[in-house]
Amino acid sequence: LSLKFGDIGNLKGLIIRFLLTTSYYQLSVQNWFSLQRLQLLYNHSIQATFNATRIYAPASYSYHCEHVSSLQRYDALLIPSSANDLSKLWEVTFIDFQIQGFNIQEGHFAYAKDCASFFSPAILMGLVMSLILLLVLAYALHMLIYLKSLDRHYECKASPAYFAQIKDNDIGDEKEPLRSSGNELYELRNQQFCKIYI
Repeated sequence: LSLKFGDIGNLKGLIIRFLLTTSYYQLSVQNWFSLQRLQLLYNHSIQATFNATRIYAPASYSYHCEHVSSLQRYDALLIPSSANDLSKLWEVTFIDFQIQGFNIQEGHFAYAKDCASFFSPAILMGLVMSLILLLVLAYALHMLIYLKSLDRHYECKASPAYFAQIKDNDIGDEKEPLRSSGNELYELRNQQFCKIYI
C-alpha cells in the first residue's frame, strides 16, 4: 500500500510504502492482517525502513491508533530495521492513524480495532489503589464487628441514703474506729457498689 504525495512542495517524489501481510489463525478461526514494514522512498530510492510491531487486526476490520510513531514517547511502534541504514535519521509519526489493507467495501473503513490497551499504566494504578482501599475497608469492618461495647453491660449504682440496722457481731466488720482527739469516729467502708456484666 503506497501513499504518494505528488507535487506538494518539498514532499514531491516522497512515497510512504506500507507492506501488509495476511495470515490465518486457527485459534481465532479467521484471517488477520498485520503491518510488517514501513518504507520511506524519495526519488525512487529507499531512504529508511522501519519494522512495525503490534499493528494488526482481523482482516475484516481496520486498525486505528492515536499515534503510530518511531519516537519512544509515543510507544515506538515503528522500529528502525537496521542500525546501519538511514532510519536513525528519520522520525516518523502518524496522528490518528487508521489502515485497512483487505476487504474494503465502498471505500470506507470497517469497524476499527484500536491500539489502546485495556491495561494501561493509569488503569493498573487505579486497580491497585482500589484494591488497597478495599483491604482497608475490610479490615475496618472486621474491627467493628469484633469490637466489644461495655455500654449495655456496665452499671454503677450509688449506695442508698439509709443503711439497714446491723447486728452487734457484724459491727466490727463494717465499722472501723478512727483515732482522734478523744472522740470516736466511724467510717463506712462500702459506700458505693458497681456491677459489671461481660
